[in-house]
Amino acid sequence: MTLSLESAPAPILAIETSCDETAVAIVAGRRVLSNVVASQIAAHQDYGGVVPEVASRQHLLLINACLAQALEEAQTDWADIGAVAATVAPGLVGALMVGVTAAKTLALCRRKPFLGVHHLEGHIYASYLSEPTLEPPFLCLLVSGGHTSLIRVEACGVYRQLGATRDDAAGEAFDKGARLLGLSYPGGPAIDRAAQGGNPRAFAFPEGRISLPGGGYHPYDSSFSGLKTALLRRVKALQEAGDPLPVADLAASFQDAIARALTQKTLRCAQDHGLKTLAVGGGVAANSALRARLRDACQEAGIQVYFPSLKFCTDNAAMIACAAAAHFERGERSSLELGVQSRLSLEATPSLYG
Repeated sequence: MTLSLESAPAPILAIETSCDETAVAIVAGRRVLSNVVASQIAAHQDYGGVVPEVASRQHLLLINACLAQALEEAQTDWADIGAVAATVAPGLVGALMVGVTAAKTLALCRRKPFLGVHHLEGHIYASYLSEPTLEPPFLCLLVSGGHTSLIRVEACGVYRQLGATRDDAAGEAFDKGARLLGLSYPGGPAIDRAAQGGNPRAFAFPEGRISLPGGGYHPYDSSFSGLKTALLRRVKALQEAGDPLPVADLAASFQDAIARALTQKTLRCAQDHGLKTLAVGGGVAANSALRARLRDACQEAGIQVYFPSLKFCTDNAAMIACAAAAHFERGERSSLELGVQSRLSLEATPSLYG
């Protein structure tokens, strides 16, 4: 169901600055009117990861231009905007403060309601942008640089975490693996590109199972630190033997181990909880091996799987606006005294609204 602009709810302007993407979007219901993302990859590339202070300064430099561009592309003005939203948690505190301060200032000056949005809820709502008919209940596999979780979505703001990583997130594992292989940052896309010419069965890497005290393994929780260590040992062994590093095969095998582990745990979780719909969100949702494995496994299991468009997998403000629109339509608002938080469980989302 695609809403026309005339029948759509009042547009929401949202700002996302939780990490290293400065993003502003305007969304009416589940229809994207504009989606501006200013990447900071070049600013952090030499460090091999995000430097919080650098990210905050970049947000300050980019936010005004992103706001102007979002309004221009949406061909709307402030009279049409229904509310202003911003990511308030979780994320880098300094980076979050830039976006939240800008959003609150706009809300005050333009006399608009303010909504603070949970970043992970935004990633859940990214699937709604590509599949507007999606409705709960469903299972969401959220995989990014900082999070790897299996979440039961009951309704707007009602979530239950069923599984999580015990150490590295999947995206973090990709970044660390890429550094070991001498690939560029960010690691996920770099490994995906390198793996295209490799053999995913060339090397056997562990799937990272979590042992239970009474025996057996946790059905839904994952671990990727051991996988990173296994890659490190393999690289060192090859280098000490004087052999050329088969980067394509190593990348393909490493990527396949992550995709295989996530697929197995996700399918079991969906089947155990009787959920016939799966939505995938987060930057790692763009990984080609994970998409292929999940599509094949879900088709065989009779589960409908939805992936966001690639532009909505990584951090963006359209997903934040979409989540904010759902809360706004329910009559929920946030206090202008709401602060940012580096950590906040997804289950605590209702606490963001008065």
